[in-house]
Amino acid sequence: MSVVLRLSSARLAFGTAPVLDNAELIVEEGERLCITGRNGAGKSSLLKVLNKDILLDDGQLHSVGETRVAMLPQDPPARTPGKVFDYVAGAFAETGKLLSDYQAVSEAIAVDASNEQLLEKMMRIQTKIEANDGWQLQTRIEQVLSRLNLDGDAAMDTLSGGWLRRVALAKALATQPDVLLLDEPTNHLDVATVEWLENMLSEFPGALVFISHDRAFIRHLASRIVDLDRGTLTSFPGNYDAFLEEKQRLLEVEAAQQAEFDKKLAQEEVWVRQGIKARRTRNEGRVRALQALRQERSQRRKVQGSVKIEQASGERSGKLVFEATDISLAFGKKRLIEHLDLMIQRGDKLALVGPNGCGKSSLIQLILGDLQPTEGTVRQGTNLQVAYFDQHRQLLKLDASIADNVAEGKKEVTHRGRTRHIFSYLQDFLFSPQQAQMPVSALSGGEKNRVMLAKILLPESNLLILDEPTNDLDIDTLELLEQVVVDYPGTVLVVSHDREFIDNTATSVLLFEGEGLVTEIFGGFHEVGVYQQAKNEKLNKPQANLKKQGTSPDKKHSDEQPSLGQKANKLSYKLKRELELLPSKIEALEQELNELQQQLNDPEFFRQPVTVTLPVTERAETVETELMQALERWDYLENL
Repeated sequence: MSVVLRLSSARLAFGTAPVLDNAELIVEEGERLCITGRNGAGKSSLLKVLNKDILLDDGQLHSVGETRVAMLPQDPPARTPGKVFDYVAGAFAETGKLLSDYQAVSEAIAVDASNEQLLEKMMRIQTKIEANDGWQLQTRIEQVLSRLNLDGDAAMDTLSGGWLRRVALAKALATQPDVLLLDEPTNHLDVATVEWLENMLSEFPGALVFISHDRAFIRHLASRIVDLDRGTLTSFPGNYDAFLEEKQRLLEVEAAQQAEFDKKLAQEEVWVRQGIKARRTRNEGRVRALQALRQERSQRRKVQGSVKIEQASGERSGKLVFEATDISLAFGKKRLIEHLDLMIQRGDKLALVGPNGCGKSSLIQLILGDLQPTEGTVRQGTNLQVAYFDQHRQLLKLDASIADNVAEGKKEVTHRGRTRHIFSYLQDFLFSPQQAQMPVSALSGGEKNRVMLAKILLPESNLLILDEPTNDLDIDTLELLEQVVVDYPGTVLVVSHDREFIDNTATSVLLFEGEGLVTEIFGGFHEVGVYQQAKNEKLNKPQANLKKQGTSPDKKHSDEQPSLGQKANKLSYKLKRELELLPSKIEALEQELNELQQQLNDPEFFRQPVTVTLPVTERAETVETELMQALERWDYLENL
């Protein structure tokens, strides 16, 4: 394949640490290249360099021949007045303006066909369009709009974020680029649109260079991974999983080399500090070598650490968290939920999946008691302590500092029973003391999401609600958040379009299918796919693992014959593996609790200092709680 873009000895810096530090990059014709890296590493800046929106401080960007580059930015276009056709035609400057003017005049003539001034204006515009070969461009725009299922006459200010992103993609594709740059193209898109985008981009004939945190999207599209780490670009041919393995190996090699370097430096420092006699005879060349080692060590850029996410668990909620009986919800003529029965119990990990605007956020408001159903009854559980991640980040004050947003003006915070300085707590979320004093408005989207996580995970809770938490997060932080959800001792509700995140965290899915239909499916997104495939094939047989809306517990299909749908009742591999491990976990907890209780029953135990007795009593309470949760979880999975 021939090279279409080449970055050579590229240097770019906005502060002390360079974003690009003598970086090298080659983009070849037709390849699918994914840029990975931590939040703040400079991935978006790299795409802007390739698009010539940012000039390099040093180095060169070479393009071969008349290589056309187009970019889909991270944020969708604004909801401005004007039509979709006009926005897409704007990619062609003067000719695009002529085409938009021609359409406007044509519509005016349709209303007033005898207006001579309009007819003359149309003739002038037609002449200019023909001179610029504009009719061919009009055909190209209409073909792109048709391919993306867009209405050219639709008003931009009436479209949702997902459709606006599709319009921006149409504008980029209309230029027929040789290289298409995409910055987080799946953000805020529902699953169906993400899958449509995957299929559409897989047919794109040019080269793709994209940034994404959606691991399923990366696995589907990427033919090569390029990792941006501390200003250096490293290429990893092959798929995403191969990249993860090789990246980990390289980090381990780097750590070993740095440890050996530090050992040598320490030995030389000891030598140079020897007594007077040694200094009289010391080798000046060795001293110069030591100075060089010191200089090299001072210039080392450390690997950015991992976020340390620890949730402060609160008191246990009641076993019942929320119960809905035959509820419906409507806003005017739009019915979001029709006759839904739903029971959420302590320990459930429930994902809400469906297109944008289908009612997922409204159901969360029903669960929290902020909204009442149009029909039916709801019952909220007792002793609920809610931690709520809002995708719009309305809890954040943009003009306040990170520290003030999280600690609400206090210098110290209490987390997991321990008092810490707010700067120390924020370092767990990769914010240095200097950054902690920055206003939130200066942060990237991923950094704002980290502030939100730091804020909601600080107080105790037993009901964790995450509304699109994965947008803008780098993959390392995303995987740690997954572990938090899996280990969370309370109940979790997740609204997400990230298929892999759902597969890795959810025990069941509420699928919003449209027209008020909500279906509960045990398992993760894989099981949703099984259900949808069966439905698409019109295998309308009873499915024992599906609790459909409108079906109360006393309306089971016990008198019906087993069907293909019942096969989906088998646990996913992840849940099956969890069930297999639970008995040994329960046995270990029971044994530890028995040993702790023997200590507590000893008459001499409480005569010891409180520093000795308190850790034992606290551990006994913790183990007892974990044992009850493990038993309930075992019972739940057994019933599945």
